[in-house]
Amino acid sequence: MTDKTTTASFGRQDVPIDEKQKRVYRVFESVADKYDVMNDLMSGGLHRIWKQHMVDSLALPTGDRAFHLLDVAGGTGDIAFKAASQAGDGFAATILDINEAMLQAGQSRLENKKNIPRPENITFTAGNAEALGLQDGFFDAYTIAFGIRNVTHRQEALAEAYRVLKPGGRFLCLEFSHVSDPVLEKLYDRWSFNVIPKVGKLVTGDEEAYQYLVESIRRFPKPANFSREIEAAGFSRVRYERLSGGIVALHSAWRV
Repeated sequence: MTDKTTTASFGRQDVPIDEKQKRVYRVFESVADKYDVMNDLMSGGLHRIWKQHMVDSLALPTGDRAFHLLDVAGGTGDIAFKAASQAGDGFAATILDINEAMLQAGQSRLENKKNIPRPENITFTAGNAEALGLQDGFFDAYTIAFGIRNVTHRQEALAEAYRVLKPGGRFLCLEFSHVSDPVLEKLYDRWSFNVIPKVGKLVTGDEEAYQYLVESIRRFPKPANFSREIEAAGFSRVRYERLSGGIVALHSAWRV
C-alpha cells in the first residue's frame, strides 16, 4: 500500500517525501569510502559481531545446492562477503544499493578479498529497495543490515522483499533499535549524541552525516511495532532477537 503522507522523517526533522531519498543519498555518498569506520563509530566495533550472527542465522548450505542471496542496501558487501566465505559452491549473491559510491566501494573491497572462493558469483547492481526491478520468487534469502531505517516507504520495501523471495525464502533485517535497560539507554544516548557526531567529524570531516544517523535510530519503530509491519507485508513466523542489550535487533521472517 502506498504511503499517502507528504513528509518523511530525516533524523529528527520531517522533510518532504521526495527530499528524504536525496538527503540519505548524500549522507552515504559522503561516507562511502569510510563506511567501516562509520560503523565502528556507531557500534563501538560490535557491528562485525552482529553481522556475523546475521549470516550464521541464514544456515547457508555448504554443498553445491544452489542458493541465491539478495543483500539490499549492501553496497560495501559486508554481509554478502561473509556469506560467500562460508557457503558452498552453489552460493551466489546479488548486492543491491541505491548509492553508486557505496557500490564502487564494495567492488573495490571484493578485488582485495582473499577468502572468497568464487568472487565471480557476486554481482553488484544499483537499485531502490522500494522498487527492486528483480524477478519474482527468485531469491532464497533477503538480507538488509542497517538500511531499512533509511528507506522512505518501509511498507513498499517489505512488499518488494516478499515478492522477490521464493516460497520458503528467508527475510533477515539487522537494524539499530531501542535499548531496553534504562541505565544502558542513558549511557548509549550520551555516546550517540555527544560523542559519535564529534568523532565522526574528526575522522571523516562530516558531522552532519553522523548526526542524521544517530537521530534516525531514535525515529525507527520499536521491534514489536516493526514486526507488525513485516507481518502486514505477508510474512510468516515473524520474530526478533535483541542483541547487546537492545542496541540492535535481528528481525527474521519467512515467505511461506
